Amino acid sequence: MANPIPNLFRVPELKEKILFTLLILLIYRFGAHITVPGVDVGILRVQFGALSGGILGIYDMFVGGGLSRATILALGIMPYISASIMFQLLAAVFPTVEKLQKEGEDGRQKLTQWTRYTTVVLSVVQGFSYAVFLNSTGAVRVPGFVFNLTTTITLTVGAIFVMWLGEQITERGIGNGMSLLIFFGIIEGFPAAVARTWESFTAGQITIFALVGLVVVLVGITAAVVLMTMGARKIPVQIPRKVVGRGRIREGQKSFVPLRVNSAGVMPIIFAQSFIVVPGTIAQLAGQAGGFWDTIAQIFQPGPVYYVTYGLLIVFFTYFYTAIIFNPVDLAENLKKQGAFIPGVKPGARTAEYIDRVLTRVTLPGSVYLALVALVPFWIFSLFNIQTFFFGGTGLLIVVGVGLDTVQQAQQHLLLRHYDGFMKKGRVKMRGRSRYV
Repeated sequence: MANPIPNLFRVPELKEKILFTLLILLIYRFGAHITVPGVDVGILRVQFGALSGGILGIYDMFVGGGLSRATILALGIMPYISASIMFQLLAAVFPTVEKLQKEGEDGRQKLTQWTRYTTVVLSVVQGFSYAVFLNSTGAVRVPGFVFNLTTTITLTVGAIFVMWLGEQITERGIGNGMSLLIFFGIIEGFPAAVARTWESFTAGQITIFALVGLVVVLVGITAAVVLMTMGARKIPVQIPRKVVGRGRIREGQKSFVPLRVNSAGVMPIIFAQSFIVVPGTIAQLAGQAGGFWDTIAQIFQPGPVYYVTYGLLIVFFTYFYTAIIFNPVDLAENLKKQGAFIPGVKPGARTAEYIDRVLTRVTLPGSVYLALVALVPFWIFSLFNIQTFFFGGTGLLIVVGVGLDTVQQAQQHLLLRHYDGFMKKGRVKMRGRSRYV
């Protein structure tokens, strides 16, 4: 099969979207290297290194190292992501929010406005908290109220600007703008990590067997993540034959409902990390060596207790988040309204019970898979004794998920213009009656 990459630039519309997306990402990465006025980055990096394993380190990974460099875009897209997750969770508690989600375009626009306002509030809170943190590191040349005020305003405006950049990519670019900003923030440190690993190898600190073993394992884990990300349990659905219009007959159709093995995505790992790093981060900030907080900090360092607690939290949050984002009752009602049914299962409540039972069984291997993806990197780098390169489970899932979504969107543009796509069977066969519900 011919290389499909050149086809991306043969479709004028797709070419413009790709170039526009690259321009926005270039602007984002440029702004992510402009330091907030009044901060000594060298001192900050030294102080920040002691907290890199806590919640600040996780946040710093999502924003491409913006926190450790104190840049004007240090908050990144995370305030908007936090606001979006907040309203997603509130929909399961407050009927008003759930009703807006089901009202179509008008409801979505109102929710988008609420999300933007909440993003501004969160940006102010996080910006002020980060300014106070900078004062405590000794990296601020002239600490005080003026620095806190100017830094809070700068970071808030930066977060709003990043939110606008993400929306521009979604509307005028290749799409999936917010996720692409996180994607490029994560892979920003990849070349430097590879360079550090190579330097350690040439200096004799890493053996050739350890390096080859690391590459083989990382490639295998990445392939497994791709497989599990695309894996789904297909529930067959039958749409009966019916008469529509003036005597026209719509033939019966066979379809299916795909239940993804990993419906919750990366959110369970993020929730679990947020819970498990808080005690250790508080202990590090408290700085009471030899006391209670020192004991807490030791317990929540990578070890047996950490691994077991982390894994159980991921399994719990996988079920929790799946229950929030996937409602079997709504799906059963939608099938009933379309006249569709699952063969051998009565429509309505029985269908909802069946879907819920299948979803519960499918989620179990998905939750175990997420726990392994999150924990395996710790074991790998401990086994190979390589500390210059970290391949975290959270970052890997985000990079793979966003990468696959972007490829699928480009694939759709190519297929609409009758170009070969990225898959081996690049053209869509219009024959047959199978489709997604």
